[in-house]
Amino acid sequence: MSRDFPETARPGVKVQPPKAENNRWKTMFTLCLVLLMSPIRWAAYYSDVPPAGGFRDFQMLILDSVYHPPLDELSRGRTLLGYISVGEIEQTRSPFKPAKAKGVLAGENENWKGSFFVDVRSTWWVDQVKIAVRHALDQGFDGVFLDTIDDAEYLEDKDAAVFRGMKDAMVRLILEIRREFPAIPIAVNRGYAIVPKIGPSVDFILGESVFSDYDFASKSYRRVPQKDYAEQVNVLKAARQRNPKLNVLTLDYWDPKDAAGISRIYREQRTNGFSPYVSTVELDRILREPIP
Repeated sequence: MSRDFPETARPGVKVQPPKAENNRWKTMFTLCLVLLMSPIRWAAYYSDVPPAGGFRDFQMLILDSVYHPPLDELSRGRTLLGYISVGEIEQTRSPFKPAKAKGVLAGENENWKGSFFVDVRSTWWVDQVKIAVRHALDQGFDGVFLDTIDDAEYLEDKDAAVFRGMKDAMVRLILEIRREFPAIPIAVNRGYAIVPKIGPSVDFILGESVFSDYDFASKSYRRVPQKDYAEQVNVLKAARQRNPKLNVLTLDYWDPKDAAGISRIYREQRTNGFSPYVSTVELDRILREPIP
């Protein structure tokens, strides 16, 4: 789900904090969603062109924090989270060149060409993330969705000598965002290794590719191996058991032409007690749950 920062997230650009009266009723609505712990109808969509059929029936949307449809109408009766990639940056985004000059890039993501891992131990990078959060809120988003946080675990496990402390740095970054923005809803993607440390400070945890995913090599959708599926379900359930207010979302990828397969994923994840959404790997279209 690699996406990146706003064009304003660069040195020398000051982003004003969101207005104090940033639709208070929406904040109350968000809190109700979290506290009631009822299943949430939600979607992730990364395009600035409104989808055919709009976003009807969804209570919460995760949208690219830079390239998205106008937010004014979308915000009525639903919660909006702005996507921010905290562990990677795409080379087409303006912060890429200064990030490269600062020496904070840590290699290219082979599964997402043009997206590069970032050293989250860098204080410069931490500042960029906070600028991106402020920018999202100032646009009218209620909160943020922090993606690629498990890159820290991946890099540290890959080369502990070079990337020692990456997981702890990611924890500090997320806790710092919570301290600076105490009232906003925060969702995180995976990052299972650090969930025990950040769970009390976030509102949503998203399990991506829990039941099914996309094979970039064969360019096809596939079931996740049963062992991996069971492990992820157990991790997500344990996270919620430790933090009862934590709402668990799942995002699975599947062939949009296979309505029966999509329906099965929804049933499976609801049986687990999660709030599911199923889409294509590009996340540039809205797939609606098939009507029985």
